[in-house]
Amino acid sequence: MSQHGATSPGRAAHAVRDWRDALVAVVAGFAAMLAVAALGLWAAGGTGLPENAFPQVVAALVVMAAGGSVGLAGDAGFVARSQAELTVMPLSVSLVGALVTALLFLRPLRHRAVARTRELLGRFARLAVLWLAALAGLAAAANKTFPVSLGEDSLLSDLGEFLDATPEVGFRADVGPTLLYGLLWLIGVIAVALMVSRKAPLPARLVRFQESVRPAAYAMVWLLLAYVVLGLCAGIVVAATHGHPARTFAMMLLGLPNLVWLALTLGLGASWEGKVEGPFGLPMPQVLDAVLRGENTSTLSVSTLAEQDGRAWWLVVVAAVLVPAAAFLMAVRSPARTRPWQHALHMGVALALTMLVVCLTGRVAARYGLSLIGVGDLGGLGGEVALEPRLWAAVGIGLGWGIVAGLLGSLLAAPVRRRGEVAP
Repeated sequence: MSQHGATSPGRAAHAVRDWRDALVAVVAGFAAMLAVAALGLWAAGGTGLPENAFPQVVAALVVMAAGGSVGLAGDAGFVARSQAELTVMPLSVSLVGALVTALLFLRPLRHRAVARTRELLGRFARLAVLWLAALAGLAAAANKTFPVSLGEDSLLSDLGEFLDATPEVGFRADVGPTLLYGLLWLIGVIAVALMVSRKAPLPARLVRFQESVRPAAYAMVWLLLAYVVLGLCAGIVVAATHGHPARTFAMMLLGLPNLVWLALTLGLGASWEGKVEGPFGLPMPQVLDAVLRGENTSTLSVSTLAEQDGRAWWLVVVAAVLVPAAAFLMAVRSPARTRPWQHALHMGVALALTMLVVCLTGRVAARYGLSLIGVGDLGGLGGEVALEPRLWAAVGIGLGWGIVAGLLGSLLAAPVRRRGEVAP
C-alpha cells in the first residue's frame, strides 16, 4: 500500500505536467499563426473589411493554414444561384504554426535517447485533443456574410430591389472536414519533427531506421527553409526598391512559401496548369499573372515564365545549387559506412516525397459567380483562379534529381565526413 501510495502522486504529477506541455504547445502554435495571419491581413488592408469582419477572416486564414476547410457561399433568396469554391493554404501561417508546435512538442523529450511507443502516442493524443478543441473554436468563429452592392442606377439593382432579393456572399468553415484534415495536418507535423530532430527519442523498434530516414528528412526541411530564407530576402529588397511595401509584406506573411516552393518545383523542371480570369488574382508577381491570365488554361513552367522575363532561368540555377547542397548535408549527417548508391536512393525518395507534398499543398482553386434569375456575373464579381500541378511528372522529376544529387553529395562529402558511426 505504501508503494502504491508513493507512485500514484508521482503519476498524477507526470500527467499534469504532460497536459501542461501539450497546452503550451497548442496555445503557442495557434498564437503564432493568429499573429502572422493578423499581420498579413492588416498589411493587405484587411482592417477596412466591411461588417467589421477582420477577426472572422483571421480565424478563417488560420483554419485553412491548419489544413481546415473553408467554403464560400452566395445567396439572394430563391431567385439567386451561386457557384463558389476556395482551396488554398496560406503556407506562411502554416509554416510558423508547424515550427512552433513541433519545437514545443519535442522540447520535453530532448534529453532522452529512446522513448516507449505508448508514451509518444500518449503525448500526441493529449496534443491532438487540445489542438482539435482549439481548431473547432476557430472554425466556429470563421463565419461571416457580406451584402453585395450592385451599384446605383443599374438594371440589376432595380431588379434586385423589385424582387426584394439582397445578394450576399460569405464564408463558413466546415467543422467536420476541418477537424479531420486538421488532425492529418498535425500528424504530419509531428511525424516530420520526429524524423528530423537529432535529439528526439524514438521507440526501440524504430531506432534502426533513423540512420536512413533522419538525414534525408533533415536535408529536405533544410532545402525548403533555404528557399523561404531566399524568398524573404528577395521580398525585403522588392519592398524597399519597387514600392507597394504593404502589399509585398502581406504576400510574405501569408503566402511566401506558396511562391518559393512553387519556384523550387519550376526550377527542377516541373510544370503547372492554371488560369486567372476576372477581377481576382493570386498574391503573386506580375510575371506569373501574365502567364496565367486568360480564359483558357495555360502552362506554367520556366520556359513560359522566361518568355515574359528572362530572369526566370535563374530558378534553374538556384535549384542546381541548393539541391546538391541538401544532398551534401544529408551525406555529412549519415553514417560513414553508407554507400553512394544508398545516398542516391535516400535522396531520390526524399525529394520525390517533398515534391509530392509541395504540389499538394500549393494547389489553388478559387471561383465565384453569383447570378440573379439567370443574369450572370452579378456586379462583375465572377472570376476564377486556378493552379494545379502536373503531379506525377513532378514526383518523377524529383526522384531523378534526387538520385543524381545524392550521388554528387556523397562524393563531395567523402573527404569531410566524420568517420565511424555518425548519430543522425
